[in-house]
Amino acid sequence: MSKHQIASGADYAPTAETEKVVAPGEFVFASAFLDHGHIHGQTNGLRDAGATLKWAYDPDPKRLTDFLEKNPEARAAESYEQILNDPEVKLVCSAAVPSERAGIGFQAMEAGKDYFTDKSPFTTLDQLKRARELVRQTDRKYMVYYSERLHNEGGMAAGKLIDEGAVGTVLQVINLAPHRLSKSIRPDWFFEKDKYGGILTDIGSHQFEQFLHYTKAADATINFARVENFNNPDKPGLDDFGEASLTADNGASFYCRIDWFTPDGSPVWGDGRTFVVGTEGTLEVRKYMDVAREAPASKIFLVNGKEEQEIQCLENTGFPFFGDLILDCIHRTENAMTQDHAFKAAELSMKAQAMADGVK
Repeated sequence: MSKHQIASGADYAPTAETEKVVAPGEFVFASAFLDHGHIHGQTNGLRDAGATLKWAYDPDPKRLTDFLEKNPEARAAESYEQILNDPEVKLVCSAAVPSERAGIGFQAMEAGKDYFTDKSPFTTLDQLKRARELVRQTDRKYMVYYSERLHNEGGMAAGKLIDEGAVGTVLQVINLAPHRLSKSIRPDWFFEKDKYGGILTDIGSHQFEQFLHYTKAADATINFARVENFNNPDKPGLDDFGEASLTADNGASFYCRIDWFTPDGSPVWGDGRTFVVGTEGTLEVRKYMDVAREAPASKIFLVNGKEEQEIQCLENTGFPFFGDLILDCIHRTENAMTQDHAFKAAELSMKAQAMADGVK
């Protein structure tokens, strides 16, 4: 992982040696609408697991050229329709402007293809409602790149430890998710709330997904939600701070703080941390760094009735989600992530944003 990748969240695109779940050409995908740098992480994850990237498309020629330089095996599509009309393509991968992600996905599903979008997958509840309808009508997947767990080794390892009973029943999850603003290099849409959906809709969808996964909850009630623009009056559409409190349907508690205030002295784009309290133990995930000691880093500090330990996850855990997703698309299973789970995380994030914005 290069220093550039850990310094900029938009460029965070892990890659790892992993088991190939399919042979070359057995599972073909395309990457289209490349507005956010997360498209590189999505593409890497699928390719690392054996998928074959056939096409790339973006209406911006420079963005397409830059992508093809990093992914020379792909061909430049002349239009999105060219991808949709190719029967070899089984899945469309996209990181469009957030408000446009749903419409792009609906076209893919209606063309008989599964869809894998960057988070947040929607900016409105109406988009989510339509996605649920199309999943039922087309039997296609609308899967989401919740990378703060799916493409983070500490985040994935924490879920495995919890599943194995390392902390007992999870009672509370706290997520702290600072990000580096990098204001000067952000596109215009990044500061337009109707385009990115607000900080709880956008970055918050990561946090709510982790909460649901670690607590094994199916739903939650939003107790409190707040957003602010504390320090960017020149960008009035930007939420630079957000926080929320939720209670799961199984009683588990959740709090998250999200912000754009990573200090310039930090070597990584954000000192993301997760704290889990269970009936039998506690764990902390230091996702990207260990302050003043190590960067990049991905590690877990676990204490339970048996032991205390520091678990090194970086380059030890891997990213099994992508291989599971490929096999789910082939076999129509839900081992990588259920559709209900992917949608519920997005729903809660948008409802929290609405509460914070004072929308009835």
